[in-house]
Amino acid sequence: MPPALKRFTAIASVMASLALANSARGEESVPQLAIAEVPAPAISAATPPAASTCVHGKCEFRLSPSQLLAIAERLVVEKKYNEARPFVAALQSAPGLELQYNFLGGMIALETGDPKTATARFRSILKDNPAQTRVRLELARALLMQGKFTAADYHLRLAQDDEDLPDDIARQISNVRSIIRSNRKWRFGFDFGFAPDSNINSATNAETVDVNFGPVRLPVTLNEEARARSGVGMTASMYASLRIPAAEDLAFVFDTDASFVNYEGKDADDHAVQLAAGPELTLDNNTRVTAQGVGLMRWYGGRLVTRQFGSKLTLQHDLSSGQRLGVQLDGRRTESPVNSGYNGWQLGVNATYEQVIAKSAIASGSIYARREFMNEDAYSNTTFGFSAGIGGELPFGINAGLSGGVSYSKYDKPQTVFSFDDRTDWRYQGRVYLGLRQFRLAGFSPSIEYRYSQIDTNYDFYRSERHRVNFKLARYF
Repeated sequence: MPPALKRFTAIASVMASLALANSARGEESVPQLAIAEVPAPAISAATPPAASTCVHGKCEFRLSPSQLLAIAERLVVEKKYNEARPFVAALQSAPGLELQYNFLGGMIALETGDPKTATARFRSILKDNPAQTRVRLELARALLMQGKFTAADYHLRLAQDDEDLPDDIARQISNVRSIIRSNRKWRFGFDFGFAPDSNINSATNAETVDVNFGPVRLPVTLNEEARARSGVGMTASMYASLRIPAAEDLAFVFDTDASFVNYEGKDADDHAVQLAAGPELTLDNNTRVTAQGVGLMRWYGGRLVTRQFGSKLTLQHDLSSGQRLGVQLDGRRTESPVNSGYNGWQLGVNATYEQVIAKSAIASGSIYARREFMNEDAYSNTTFGFSAGIGGELPFGINAGLSGGVSYSKYDKPQTVFSFDDRTDWRYQGRVYLGLRQFRLAGFSPSIEYRYSQIDTNYDFYRSERHRVNFKLARYF
């Protein structure tokens, strides 16, 4: 573990000593009437027992939950972990003290070299109490001890938004997050599943479209291949990132992501792979600039339909503890082996703002613009759009996300076979996601995702609507 991360571990230990007695702040009050029975070899006079029985020199004390909790807390603060274990174990049966039982048990596991158990205990608390900053910090510490830097950084970012954090702790968290980013060597994740889809070929529902034959406009009946078809696809996707430090403030970053959807037959199969590589310069703890070359290939219906190559420049700046701004410029060449009219250049710019909400979720909003210069003016277009979303942790261990967006595109010239008017599109999209990251099946977490998309255009042939539900299992490293 890098020295600065060790410093964070030490800071978190100091926090444990200072704040342990307040670990349940904001939760329900401790019940005073329930009774728990535990052997007590080291009960101090500061917490007198409610009753005691001694037989053959061995005494058994009856304690109220508040007395039991006070003793357990004191022993953990004094780092007498072996003596604290039976008292913490007794808290499991004390009504209303599940949070304290898991927290103190997690602290003992963390301090005695068992971060995996500590992670499980802290996650159990956050499952129903996602706004517990103190618990989230200890979870981050446990994840750091296991080398899970990406997951630790996520929880530190959420915790950092707590306005009640002391300034020195907030600064240290910021420093540790910067060190995590600079020392993180790689990330990897993949998922697989199946997806019922109402429109696997993104086609129109119209049975006929009007077509211009010179001065005459006549309806043409579409065959089944040209109309919307439903189906169930097998899905898979992956992402990977490698970061190689080259100097104190310079690293080379390699990213790849891929998606695959297979339907019965191959007419609507859709596969895409993208690669990006280039240098990342850290200007300060809050600002990074990345320049990457980009390449993309897409196959549809079993054949290559698009090749792209170009570059992108990304600026990312942390405005404050819970706010982030990103700006990206993207320019690439598009080539289509299927239709040379789609050959040309694509230029784009987007800006994204992120804000931590309620210490357990991240909201974001993006605006973007794109210009496509194609060989055929009828395919060249200008697009403007925006999107917004929110995602994070809910009670009961649920991760959820909700997002949507709208864009407008105007094409340079009409496709005269369909209309003598320039084509204009309004595109709408939405997404709802639910996952159970707390649940693991051979390391995989289940999730369900619903996506909706619609193209509202003045060309009937391109008007479409699509609903898709994706059930999948995912694993992140």
